[in-house]
Amino acid sequence: MPSPQLSPEFKLDLRSPGSAKLRRGAAISWLRVFTLLCLDVIALSVGWRLARAIGTQMNSPWTGQDGFLFHLVIVFVGVGVISARGLYAPGDKRRDYLGLVQAITLAVFIILLTAFLYDPNEFVSRSTFLLFWFFSVCFVCLGRFFVDASVMRSRAKGAIRYPVFIITDESREQHCNLVARENRYDILGVADSRCLDRDRRNETLHKLQELGIAEIFVSWEAIKNRMFVCWHFQTAGITVHILPNGAEPVLPKSEMWIIGGQPSLTYTPPAITGTDFWTKRLFDFFASAALILAFSPILITIGLLIRLDSPGPIFFRQVRVGLHGRHFKAWKFRTMVQNAEKLQRELEASNEMKDGVLFKMKHDPRVTKIGGFLRRYSLDELPQLFNVLMGEMSLVGPRPLPVRDVERFSEYHYLRHEVLPGITGLWQVSGRSDITDFEQAIGLDVAYIENWSLWLDLKILFDTVGVVLLKKGAY
Repeated sequence: MPSPQLSPEFKLDLRSPGSAKLRRGAAISWLRVFTLLCLDVIALSVGWRLARAIGTQMNSPWTGQDGFLFHLVIVFVGVGVISARGLYAPGDKRRDYLGLVQAITLAVFIILLTAFLYDPNEFVSRSTFLLFWFFSVCFVCLGRFFVDASVMRSRAKGAIRYPVFIITDESREQHCNLVARENRYDILGVADSRCLDRDRRNETLHKLQELGIAEIFVSWEAIKNRMFVCWHFQTAGITVHILPNGAEPVLPKSEMWIIGGQPSLTYTPPAITGTDFWTKRLFDFFASAALILAFSPILITIGLLIRLDSPGPIFFRQVRVGLHGRHFKAWKFRTMVQNAEKLQRELEASNEMKDGVLFKMKHDPRVTKIGGFLRRYSLDELPQLFNVLMGEMSLVGPRPLPVRDVERFSEYHYLRHEVLPGITGLWQVSGRSDITDFEQAIGLDVAYIENWSLWLDLKILFDTVGVVLLKKGAY
């Protein structure tokens, strides 16, 4: 199948928003958190002052008249524990009164322990701390109740509501009713799963942006075979909820939200979209530059060995297919004889890949003596650090394939071109050349794209070191 023609406009990595922007609805979320935070600070401060005034008076730095610094510590610990318990999160979390009681109880215990460790010889008024616990629980819960009542009243009048869009093929009315139960959403439109097809995807995203959509609800049936589509919405700052049907698995990176009384998998973009991707690109640039400097003696030594081993150039530059099908020249140390590409046509019958999309041979006669050693330890890939430095590749991503392989792709295979290719990837740390089924390799690439995170990249990099040293699947 021929490679699809590129659009004349410049296209970015699937995970890149192009420019930093705030998550849709972030202003309302931040205002909610700021309001709750201020109310909690006031509640804890008033609770402590009342407890200190009513409780047993003792000569203690915690309960004395000059205890402003300790006052700040008490408020900081209280707010910190409430935050650590996730009680500033959206949805029902802010109304979790039992969770608030548990958080304040833990905070008071931490403060008591701190007071004892600070000066074991000083007496601490137990009645003051018990009263502080009681007043804090009452005032914090009253503050939350006040905020919740005010928000509900405002939403009933059409304010503080999020514009949303629903994508589903069946049970439209049921799904609309489910979302409407939350009483915080304005449903601005409904569409079927065809709007997520490759030829309609950009049009759909443009429409959602024009409508100012903050969150979308997608049925599991509409998105289950193309979870990578979530990246299109996340880079636009749109939160994705997967409407439950009882069959969806628990997916990495997703959070469990309650929508209309039912659990729903949710993908929330960062407050400033693209920060994780641009962190990856900065890491790629500085890490590749540092590695080139660190490995320069090894690079020079390998170059000399190749020269002594066989006639021909030190480097082999092959045209590979990268981001959105763009061609670039990938650098490698030469590990084969000079006419290796011509000889490949004669060896096609010996291809060990089941479907013939890729070309792999365990005992390839074209490989030179030093080339075999370089391949076993993947040292032939080191020059691709220059490709990373120039922005044509990343340290981690799907491997860029030769034009010969890409010409045999099916439509589904082109998904791997939606992100920057990498020196190593999930495929490489899961078997490398031992994987002889191209569909299995594609499945690993798609899994990487759908579940990508900075932590996954770091894990793959660390796993790569082990795979290379143990020579797993290398030939």
